[in-house]
Amino acid sequence: MNISLRWLNQYLAPGNVSPDEADRLLTQAGFPIEQRRTLPNADVVLDVEVTSNRGDCLSHIGCAREIAAMHGASQPRTLVLPEPRDVGRTQPIDQCLALENHQPDVCPLFTAHVIRGCRVGPSPAWLVEALESVGQRSINNVVDVTNFITFEYGNPCHVFDLQKLEGARLIIRYAYEGETLQTLDGRSRTLKCTDLVVADARRATSLAGVIGGQDSEVDTSSVDVVFEMATWDPITIRASARRMGIRTDAGYRFERGVHPRTIAPASRRAVALLCELTGGQLCRGSLAEGAPIPEPVRVSMRPSRVEQLIGRRVGVADAIATLRALDVDVRQNDEDELDCEIPPYRLDLTREVDLIEEIARAHGLDLVATADRLSLRPRALQTSERAMRRVGSVLTGLGFFETVTFTFCTPAQAALFLSPGREPVHVDDERRKAEPTLRPSVLIGLLQCRRANRDAGVTRPGGVRLYEVASCFAQNAARHSIERRTLAMVIDVPGASVKRSIDDVQLGLRLMRGAIDALCADLFGHAAQVCVRPDSAGIPAWDDQAHALVCVRTASGSTIELGRFGLLSRDTVTSFGLDAPVVAAELDADALISLYPPQALGHALPQFPGIERDLSLIVPEQVPWTELESGLGALGLEYHTGTRFVSTFRGKQIGSGRKSVTVRLMFRAPERTLRHEEVDPQVQRAIDAMKSHFGAEIRA
Repeated sequence: MNISLRWLNQYLAPGNVSPDEADRLLTQAGFPIEQRRTLPNADVVLDVEVTSNRGDCLSHIGCAREIAAMHGASQPRTLVLPEPRDVGRTQPIDQCLALENHQPDVCPLFTAHVIRGCRVGPSPAWLVEALESVGQRSINNVVDVTNFITFEYGNPCHVFDLQKLEGARLIIRYAYEGETLQTLDGRSRTLKCTDLVVADARRATSLAGVIGGQDSEVDTSSVDVVFEMATWDPITIRASARRMGIRTDAGYRFERGVHPRTIAPASRRAVALLCELTGGQLCRGSLAEGAPIPEPVRVSMRPSRVEQLIGRRVGVADAIATLRALDVDVRQNDEDELDCEIPPYRLDLTREVDLIEEIARAHGLDLVATADRLSLRPRALQTSERAMRRVGSVLTGLGFFETVTFTFCTPAQAALFLSPGREPVHVDDERRKAEPTLRPSVLIGLLQCRRANRDAGVTRPGGVRLYEVASCFAQNAARHSIERRTLAMVIDVPGASVKRSIDDVQLGLRLMRGAIDALCADLFGHAAQVCVRPDSAGIPAWDDQAHALVCVRTASGSTIELGRFGLLSRDTVTSFGLDAPVVAAELDADALISLYPPQALGHALPQFPGIERDLSLIVPEQVPWTELESGLGALGLEYHTGTRFVSTFRGKQIGSGRKSVTVRLMFRAPERTLRHEEVDPQVQRAIDAMKSHFGAEIRA
């Protein structure tokens, strides 16, 4: 941000800040000077480094306010804001312009004024000199005022030629898909339905918050102009600007946030200058459309907390004076509580600690004492950290190796793992040409790591097993980011040759299921029950014929969705340069550790022996184990204490499209030894139910 020292001093009294003092005070305020240069007119331009959370300092008034608030100046200075001249009014504005805001959620406030009878021409020397000092070229007196206000107040604004607006109407809306706009830089832009525009009754006239359009440009033929000042949703503005590769002073400021309450004073200053420099007449009233203006933010601060945090005593009166110098309205409720109303342009002040930092910054961070020793109190690990350690302990015990892989991938790799309704997140950094996409799945990194191990000749008995806990990224159709922390795991399907048999694949799936069972038993307790539901993934990376969703039923009866596991599709494995099939799992890490540590309940061992009965049920291939298990559990068999899966058999004896599932039913009476004749009727009930519900046959 270029700051003209001559321009800056106009807002300070006394306005005699030297280049060295401005350098020192702005650096103390947290805005170091990257470069200083002297212009031919003896003005000094400072290149000020402004952090992304301080959009209010992308202006001369903002920097002047910081200088006035800093302690240690050669003499005290106060901030002097410009006083706009009162201008005459002509006809009511609603007789010549209409305004419609169809998107108040992304355009919280849009204001418009009309100045009639303007003489558009060259700007006066003082305005040309001011703009040139910060690297802006003069265009005409109307456009120059909008640029001047942007650098004076930090509120971007724009002007339209009223005669060029179809229907004398301004409409804030989203662009129509494929709509075109000729922007002020001379380029024709094709818009998307996610681009916000300011339109007239027929077409888009500017890309909202970014750049104006040529069709409504103010030039020397213009007589009546519409001055607009608005505020926009930063994410919406950033998305459009980056997609089109447009960098403007307006977009740069809107991306950092402009509060609706800052518009009124900047607008008054702008329309007064426009009337003064063009000889135009301001229409009576103004148009404003948008959402309700938010109430001021109020933060409570304890002066005693200041000394605790910065180690330096600051008196209550001094703290109040410092905050008021930063335009914070302070009222003292009692000896140790200040009620602070945050100025609208300070979007970064939301907590007590933010105000304490302001006091420390004003006094000079170099005065904050550095303790020779730090007082520390050891504490136990957070529950979430203990849980993640358990995840690592369980998986390494099962032969998994932890990885740390890269966050970026190619668009083709991302497309394989995107869920329906999700879109990839790309970055526009030129350094990421080959892999510009944030991974939608951590499995991408694991597969790349597996290929690297394969190329290096790394082998393990039973195959390589990898896992990683990390974040993955996507966005929905509205371009709202979706970030999830997942536990991803991959296992080689065991086998001696490149091709794997059905039995090999089933073994790989059982190994992954065993790993999931072990994790859930450790994190949720042994009473928790893992439920696997075969399901079509709808995601290209997974094999739809060997994919399942995973949830866990806790001891309390609640159900927690964990994620998915199964076989990756052949095309996916091949695209990563692997030969052998791979079993993978992707679980929600936060859900996995949500109930840790598990509640362990002790109970007496049974005093009497139980009875177990095995049933081999021949059922259609598509009947999953979970349905058999839940069907048996729902019967309410007397003395029934549990059901266990034993094995599955497929073969010519069974027939095509069928399988034999061996189920173990367990019975026990708590107060006596159970007799077989008491169990027989229960087993028969189970057989009858399986025949009725699933068409099962009993295999001898």
